[in-house]
Amino acid sequence: MQRCDKVSRYGAEFLGAGILVMMGVGSAVFAGPSIGALGIGLTFGLTLMFLIYMIGTKSGCHINPAVTLMMFLTGHTKLIDAIFYIIAQLAGGIVGAYAIYMVAMGKAEFSLAAGFASNGFAEHSPAGYSMHAVMLVEFLMTSVLLMAVASTLNKDFPAGFSGLVVGLVLVAIHLVSLPVSNTSVNVARSLGSAFIEGGWAMQQLWVFAVAQAAAAVFVAALHKCFLGCSRCSE
Repeated sequence: MQRCDKVSRYGAEFLGAGILVMMGVGSAVFAGPSIGALGIGLTFGLTLMFLIYMIGTKSGCHINPAVTLMMFLTGHTKLIDAIFYIIAQLAGGIVGAYAIYMVAMGKAEFSLAAGFASNGFAEHSPAGYSMHAVMLVEFLMTSVLLMAVASTLNKDFPAGFSGLVVGLVLVAIHLVSLPVSNTSVNVARSLGSAFIEGGWAMQQLWVFAVAQAAAAVFVAALHKCFLGCSRCSE
């Protein structure tokens, strides 16, 4: 039974990450010019909200390696679970992006040369921001997202509002950082797009992984110092 429960939790993380990337990247690839930053941000945020309520009781709905790393560092997730969560999330991100790619291929004019909502810096930043600017905004925005997640662990946090709070925070994060980095705050999301686009997107992926890992360490330390909680996500 215990092994079955673990597999189902890892499967939930795979499914959740896949759906988040499919919906979010899909909104940018198919409708980005018409719905703009607000539309893309709402798609990511509302999808995350739905997923928290759908799989939150099963796996905690991390669906983000930075969240899992923070949860491990604060003692809410065991090492073996953290490893398999992250593997499942990265695999889910690739599958979700590939599903969008398969749909996009159905349009005769589609070309990867136009981009696949990948995250990048310098000439690959939507507004031409430097590597250091992109790394900083990813660190800051990932920290904000992780703080929102950490706040839901507090025993005094209103029950049933975690999806609403974290989802809306993700919307706000997109409104701030889309012009800078195309908004990642989740390396599984970045890997999904980069895996399809290849080339420069894969080469620049490390910037997002490093910034988000640093944010996880920072928020974990902050959580232990100021935001101690008594409720576990799992």
